[in-house]
Amino acid sequence: MKAVAIKKGQTREKEPAGFQEMGTLRCDGCGDEFVICHQPAFANKWSADQQARWLERVLAEEHEGDKKHADRIELPD
Repeated sequence: MKAVAIKKGQTREKEPAGFQEMGTLRCDGCGDEFVICHQPAFANKWSADQQARWLERVLAEEHEGDKKHADRIELPD
């Protein structure tokens, strides 16, 4: 796993040790916030921006399907 999004405010999932925070995304549907984290060797701002766009679509689809957001979402490379 090179990148992950962790939901803020929950207690089960934590940022993986050694990962670098790349930014935060807020869900337009419910306001949940997710921190995008990368392994330092793969930290890339452009990739984080692309992953944020992907995550926005995933979160919107979950609202359309009345699904709850996971506490941890593995992001595509």
